[in-house]
Amino acid sequence: MTDLETPRLLLRPMSACDALQVRAGTPGAGARWAAGYPSPGDLAAAERFLNTCASTGDPGPFRSYEIRRRRDGAVIGGLGFHGAPDEDGHVTIGYGLVPSTRGRGYASEALRALLRFARDQGVSCVHGDTDVDNLASQRVMEAVGMRLVKEDPRLKHYRIDLDRRAEE
Repeated sequence: MTDLETPRLLLRPMSACDALQVRAGTPGAGARWAAGYPSPGDLAAAERFLNTCASTGDPGPFRSYEIRRRRDGAVIGGLGFHGAPDEDGHVTIGYGLVPSTRGRGYASEALRALLRFARDQGVSCVHGDTDVDNLASQRVMEAVGMRLVKEDPRLKHYRIDLDRRAEE
């Protein structure tokens, strides 16, 4: 698997070794983790990835990705798929950044790249959700063209139909 690239970021596919290091809370040789990495969300993504590998094998492109800054190679967060597309071509995504890097447009930049990649893989629709009080995450999803489709007392649910999305 190759990295997904943006002007400021590299989205590096997570390996089982990476996920084990995240679970252990210790970076591998040569890895640079920004302060605050891994977050609870990164730990959950690593566990989901390891469980998928154990139960069904390598998930291919529908995996977790480390978000690395190009300028220094530091891992500043993660994003990825919660699994392979369903029979209708729908996937669910998640993402997060360490607090010290928020507010700089990194999450939107990374999510745009993941959406382009998903479309290239034949995905027709991407879903995501966020806590009702997480305004920053809501702004990220809206910035990439996702729209609010449902809200419950705890979560706001977003989606984007990739086959109708205008090219950027």
